[in-house]
Amino acid sequence: MRRLALAALLALAACRPAPARPPADAPASELVEVDIAELGRRMAAGTLSSRQLTAGYLARIAALDDAGPRLAAVIELNPRALDDADALDRERAAGRVRGPLHGIPVLIKDNIDVAGLVNSAGSLALADHVPRADAAVVARLREAGAVILGKTNLSEWANLRGERSTSGWSSRGGQTRNPYVLDRTPCGSSSGTGAAIAASLAAVGVGTETDGSIICPSAVQGLVGLKPTVGLVSRAGIVPSSTSQDTAGPMARTVADAAALLAALVDPAAHGERPPDYAAGLNADALRGKRIGVLRQKFGDLPAVTRATERALGHLRAAGAELVDPIEIAGWGAWDEHEIALMLVEYKDGLDRYLAGTPIASLAALIAFNRAHADAVMPWFGQELLERAAAAPAVDSPEHRAAREAARRLAWDEGLGAALARHRLDAVVAPALGPAWPIDPVLGDRVPDAGYSVAAVAGTPSLTVPMGDDHGLPLGLVFLGPPRSEADLLAYGYAFEQRARARRPPRYLPTLSP
Repeated sequence: MRRLALAALLALAACRPAPARPPADAPASELVEVDIAELGRRMAAGTLSSRQLTAGYLARIAALDDAGPRLAAVIELNPRALDDADALDRERAAGRVRGPLHGIPVLIKDNIDVAGLVNSAGSLALADHVPRADAAVVARLREAGAVILGKTNLSEWANLRGERSTSGWSSRGGQTRNPYVLDRTPCGSSSGTGAAIAASLAAVGVGTETDGSIICPSAVQGLVGLKPTVGLVSRAGIVPSSTSQDTAGPMARTVADAAALLAALVDPAAHGERPPDYAAGLNADALRGKRIGVLRQKFGDLPAVTRATERALGHLRAAGAELVDPIEIAGWGAWDEHEIALMLVEYKDGLDRYLAGTPIASLAALIAFNRAHADAVMPWFGQELLERAAAAPAVDSPEHRAAREAARRLAWDEGLGAALARHRLDAVVAPALGPAWPIDPVLGDRVPDAGYSVAAVAGTPSLTVPMGDDHGLPLGLVFLGPPRSEADLLAYGYAFEQRARARRPPRYLPTLSP
């Protein structure tokens, strides 16, 4: 494919194809905080169609993302979204309903292939890369009857370009804003998906995580986010960062919505039998008699976070959980250097393989492109991580094998896995992290103490659920469990959610002031 000139790339970055104008009666104002089950009931009753629903979300995107607070959460719209909704309405009228996602609009992070839409990883270098085929997760969503509404902005190259990056900024999409307080970070690389779902720009969204990129944006934007066990969800057609840690996962406003989305995302080949019905296992009594470890070493030093977490622990007790308080995960952070070494090796290998089928043929060509267009691509921070990846050893080198073994051993065998076994725990809880910090393009992110990274490095599941706020900035409680415990974590999260009722819709405040 012929490379576009930089001027054309910049023009492409500033605009996005739009579907036909939504009908005047699109129910945009009626879609705030509405869950999948209720949308399904309305469509079953004939009071709402998928076309009306899709048009309503498009109207909200126009009002909140393009105008109003200008969230910059959605980077591109699917020009066929209304046509796809019409086709699904015809199926419903003919008596065919594919499942709970039938006719439900979903947003997809812009590092996941969607046929006919740009997949750029937020980079101008890939602003003319249009995949011909869907990623496996997108194909699964279409089979489940979802409407692919569009793509969401992200931290460029999933926050793995520069060492002083700013979450939610990409050279193609600009700066995504947190809908709770607009000058606060949306956090993590799935920041656009988080902002969009928090603002009810779609029913649910798909993010990806290597270390924190689902959990962090979900926690600071009042969402439920689930990072699945690595390998549970296919990674085919997703721009890679680390084969040891990468996974796609659901981001939603409720646990039930996250469960419904996860069921559609799971790779059938990852199961010897039919995947679990995650929604069927949701029960307000699911915590009764369960042993839950309290990871106080990750509470941090912010009084508001401690208070919110103590209230959350009270809800867990009231729901019947037996708290083992405190527990400790030995050597927290000892895996960090090994994780980075592992990631850089796998990043180089994965990017070279993915980029071979794009206008940018290799990691080396990407680095050269960024240098040639530094004013547009790197106005705030550089590409040190890309350059370090280019110099990394080969996959399956002694260095790679040693880093992989050490990271797994420290995070699981001697870390989370050991703590679960030692205390006979069903799960571990901790604050996901503190409140969202101010966006700072000069100094970059200032991530506070976080409770989720051990699961990311171990490749095991984690779930964050809203637990309160600090001056209107959402806080999340993260549940950590053993491999393939997604059904259990969702059930525990649901029981907690029903007690806490902590989620509040965003208020789009420009800033916080005394």
